[in-house]
Amino acid sequence: MNPLVVERVVKHYGDKTAVNGLGFEVAEGEIYGLLGANGAGKTTTMRMVLGLILPDDGQIRYFGRPYGKEQLSMLGYLPEERGMYPKIKVSEQIAYLAQLRGMSRKDADANLKRWLDKFEIPEHYNKKVEELSKGNQQKIQFIAAVIHRPKIVIMDEAFSGLDPVNVELLKTTVKELRDEGTSILFSTHRMEHVEELCRNITIMHRSNPVLQGSVKEIKSRFPQERVALAAERPIEGLEGIPGVKAVARTENGGYDIKIGSEDAASRILQHALAQGPIRRFELLEPTLNEIFIRTVGERHE
Repeated sequence: MNPLVVERVVKHYGDKTAVNGLGFEVAEGEIYGLLGANGAGKTTTMRMVLGLILPDDGQIRYFGRPYGKEQLSMLGYLPEERGMYPKIKVSEQIAYLAQLRGMSRKDADANLKRWLDKFEIPEHYNKKVEELSKGNQQKIQFIAAVIHRPKIVIMDEAFSGLDPVNVELLKTTVKELRDEGTSILFSTHRMEHVEELCRNITIMHRSNPVLQGSVKEIKSRFPQERVALAAERPIEGLEGIPGVKAVARTENGGYDIKIGSEDAASRILQHALAQGPIRRFELLEPTLNEIFIRTVGERHE
């Protein structure tokens, strides 16, 4: 039994359909990606999972049960927008939020100190949130989401506004939660984060799920249409090879070649080798960003 099961949920706001027949499951120790442009239905889905609003049709189950008060202690939420009170001390806020989730103040305090040490910011224990940098505010927001050791965590743009160092720190922490068995529903616009973290995804467009499955399987559905090539010296005549659609030079002196069919790749390789040693040759699988644009872009009116 998977910790989170969403079964063909539907949500209407008046005559507007926000979510239409969406279904997916998040396994124990899995980060599941929920993708879509603004207005696709992601936020409404997360609000339904959190129990903030109810679906008009379909159902959501947590370890086989419908939403109830007992779910409060097993759910954690990291919103995109900062939601901490700026003039209240970190220690007071975290303790209060943890107690709302059923944790004792003593356990919450001990857990907070452990997290602050992990993030190397123990000095922020008695600081007001407004006194912290944006990056450290996001760390405190993250701690607030997981302080009570939830079994299911919903993360909406978890790395928004963070510098690269703090992005890597939070990614590492999210992976550790996954490895400890936490089920994570992860929503973001950053496709490279999805490729690194998520095993399965749903892409939504205008309230509908338009592409679902494992990242590996989804990529296998789309043709490989790009070749990366680098050589010791410039290669002449690439544009004239049958199947080559476009050739662009890269900043490091290599070539990014668009092809119409995968068999053109072998012709490119033979052509390049005939002119001298090559440093790199790779038939590239499509990125999630390319798949997203192709899937959603083709559905724009």
